[in-house]
Amino acid sequence: MAVCEHIKAIEEVKVGKEGVCEECIKTGAEWVHLRTCQTCGTTLCCDDSRFKHMTKHYHRTQHPVIASAETGEQWLWCYPDESFSEY
Repeated sequence: MAVCEHIKAIEEVKVGKEGVCEECIKTGAEWVHLRTCQTCGTTLCCDDSRFKHMTKHYHRTQHPVIASAETGEQWLWCYPDESFSEY
C-alpha cells in the first residue's frame, strides 16, 4: 500500500509528552488512547474515547496526520487520505 504525501512529508515524528487528554481533563471525562497531531504537537484522545477529541481537532484545524501516543505503538494516520503507516 502506498504511503500518502502527508505522511511522507513528516520528517520527525512528534510524540505526546503529557500522557493526558487536556480536553477530557477539563470535563472530567476519561479517555481510552491518546494521539498526537503531527502539525502542532497537541495530544488528545482517540475515536475509541467518548468525545473523540483528536478527530474534532482535525475537523477544526485540518491538520492531516496524527501519531499514536501510546507506548510501544509507532504508527501514523492521515485523516484526508485515510492512510496508515508504521515508522
